[in-house]
Amino acid sequence: MKRPAPETRPVALTIAGSDSGGGAGIQADLATMASHGVYGTSAITAATAQHTRGVESSFVLPAASIAAQIDAVVGDFDVGAAKTGMLATTEVIELVADRARGFDFPLVVDPVMVATSGDRLLEESAERAYETLFENATLVTPNADEAEVLTGVSVEDVASAQQAGEELLEFGADAALVKGGHVPGETVRDVLVQSGDRSTGVSDPPGRTFEHERIDTEATHGSGCTLAAAIAARLASGEGLESTVEGATDFLARAIEHHYDVGQGPGAVNHGVNRD
Repeated sequence: MKRPAPETRPVALTIAGSDSGGGAGIQADLATMASHGVYGTSAITAATAQHTRGVESSFVLPAASIAAQIDAVVGDFDVGAAKTGMLATTEVIELVADRARGFDFPLVVDPVMVATSGDRLLEESAERAYETLFENATLVTPNADEAEVLTGVSVEDVASAQQAGEELLEFGADAALVKGGHVPGETVRDVLVQSGDRSTGVSDPPGRTFEHERIDTEATHGSGCTLAAAIAARLASGEGLESTVEGATDFLARAIEHHYDVGQGPGAVNHGVNRD
């Protein structure tokens, strides 16, 4: 009889919505975690009817069901890091914030408000609820539009991204990555601001900027989910934050360049692209 040869992997948790089209949400997160050699677990917050052209409908699961999923995973697995995606309502955000207070592992918060297609994925009344979740976040990863909603800072360049990042730290997050994909220009600049990086009036600005040449494609469906999942996977593997963000942004650039040509829309990012 052949003996088993089990494999041990780091474990990560995604708390997010399901994307029936597979490009974003839970499906993207688990595929990205797998490509990073991490075992992915999940707590589904909502079921969306979604494809490469947009979101057809969305159904938010009962809070008790979401809580049970989180508790089941955390109660059994040695979770190394978690990330959030679509949380949809104030009730769900507050639930996740309550559970996050007991997490003894890093938490990446992707404040998903609007899908790449432009479809809203968060109640407007729930935007301010994110502040309570940020208090327990190791890293928050808003795009320029989300950062402006959360802070009031219009992100148009590196300096304003740094300012928005500093404002996000005021909510209690350890670090903020303000993504530059929505800011026009030939180069995408993602700005990481950490506690201790505050402006001091000296010539060197706070934070660190990660630059990538912009890929000439509209196939960016799932890009935010994929980046946050890659960050969570790397944190679960024990990488430091700056190294993690650098590796994850490089990964996303390749995932967009070598995107999946699927569906009748622009396509989806390639969650299985080579990690390095």
